[in-house]
Amino acid sequence: MHWQHFVDLIHREMASGIVSSSLTRLLFAAVLGGLIGLERESKHRAAGLRTNMFICFGAALFTVLSRALAAEPSDYTRIAAQIIPGIGFIGAGSILHTRGLTSGLTTAATIFVVASVGMAAGGGLYLTAFFATALVLGSLFFLGYAEENFNIKLLLCSYEVTGTSVEEISQEVNRILEKYHRLMQNVMSGNTCQHVRLQFDVEGCSREQKELLRQLKASTVLQSTVSLGRVEHE
Repeated sequence: MHWQHFVDLIHREMASGIVSSSLTRLLFAAVLGGLIGLERESKHRAAGLRTNMFICFGAALFTVLSRALAAEPSDYTRIAAQIIPGIGFIGAGSILHTRGLTSGLTTAATIFVVASVGMAAGGGLYLTAFFATALVLGSLFFLGYAEENFNIKLLLCSYEVTGTSVEEISQEVNRILEKYHRLMQNVMSGNTCQHVRLQFDVEGCSREQKELLRQLKASTVLQSTVSLGRVEHE
């Protein structure tokens, strides 16, 4: 009896057309959130594929539920409006989680926009949600590329050099960095049987990083120099 009643409710809900519309909106939100999440995941951000997908999906679900569950003539937008302060907490957490108090701002802003994309998809504004997603991805890809290649943005890159002693290596690296008015950051050292390894980060634009690597490799004091890549921060 109870199972039959439950099955009848499911059939009635399916026949109303609300379910198919809601599932389409939720699926659309998950896909759009996943696209933005893939870009974040490729750059090893704290909020990656699953996080952005869940945020977009959750925002869409709350928007759908706010309309479906609100009793007329109440204001169903009040439920969806609570998404904004909730996303604010997640955004603040992404800033505090990364190194430095001011890093992670782009990730936090992306999370905020992803939630709005989910709300648009949940509200049935498919074209608006798609346009917003395309704009976000274009900004993350092309503006980031322009910042780096036009030497607008400072990059934090990591290097590993080897030599006979920490003091000798440090003096040589500091000599090279002096012309750029830069200092080594997050310095770590380790001894092996053959040499001393020194890892450090340096901040500078793309042009400065390429020139620094060239000079480190050209040094006669350093036995070897390896670029460990960028330390992703925002």
